[in-house]
Amino acid sequence: MLYNIRLHLHYDYERSAAGGRHHIRVMPQTMPGIQRVIASSLSFDPSAAERSEFTDFFANTVTSIAYRNPHETLDVTMTARVNVTRPPTMLDVSPDMAGLQKEIRSVRSIAADAPHHFLNSTDYAAIDPQITAYAAESLAQARTVMEVVNSLNHRIYKDFTYDGEATDVRTSARQAFDLKAGVCQDFSHVMIAGLRGLGIPAGYVSGFLRTIPAPGEERLEGADAMHAWVRAWCGREAGWQEFDPTNNMVAGNDHITIGYGRDYADVSPIVGILKTSGSQEGKQSVDVIPLEP
Repeated sequence: MLYNIRLHLHYDYERSAAGGRHHIRVMPQTMPGIQRVIASSLSFDPSAAERSEFTDFFANTVTSIAYRNPHETLDVTMTARVNVTRPPTMLDVSPDMAGLQKEIRSVRSIAADAPHHFLNSTDYAAIDPQITAYAAESLAQARTVMEVVNSLNHRIYKDFTYDGEATDVRTSARQAFDLKAGVCQDFSHVMIAGLRGLGIPAGYVSGFLRTIPAPGEERLEGADAMHAWVRAWCGREAGWQEFDPTNNMVAGNDHITIGYGRDYADVSPIVGILKTSGSQEGKQSVDVIPLEP
């Protein structure tokens, strides 16, 4: 599926910022067999005094910018044309839970995609007894690891309420679990924490999701959004598989990937420091426009 994507981030500062430095992770990745970036651009207003790019440990593209002069606003605009061709859902060749633990122990690599990096607690997705107990209910009827992950994916979709006002960007998995409400970031963190509690390596995926208007309604410009979902390591043969608990589905050609991490902190769109005082307000708009029927 071929897409044109446009992301606009706008920030208003209560008081003028005398300077700042930011790391931005919003550029889609080229991943063989999954997606290919045909063209992309990233611009800033005001223009940055310094700008450079690097690839982080998880192979995400990071743009580093710095400002020295006072500014009251910051606009970040990313455009890209991306072709997504995810392979069809594979047969379940994952082991049972005991077999998974043996396969994890057999992995000698500590590369970015090694399962060992995705087994322990992180700030947003800490292993928690209550979340683990909730996730363990998916073990009852499951014979394989992929069946466990699919079950938990479905149960979070069924048991949690999507509510954009219930949480914020700082909400942890346990807080969202207690509320049984939140947004895609929260559902993903709950699922990651639950899988890790069971001993299944799990990570966070940042990206975009194409939204389809209701029948009879027109697509609204800027109405799409950044999205988050989960990837789980399902053994040597199955490898990393991606699941979307917000929509009760396996990630497909409507999911466009920006980056991978252990939780939101590894792939947050923008992080940095400002030389200012007072608050700031941010707005986001996203357009994911398919170029094929």
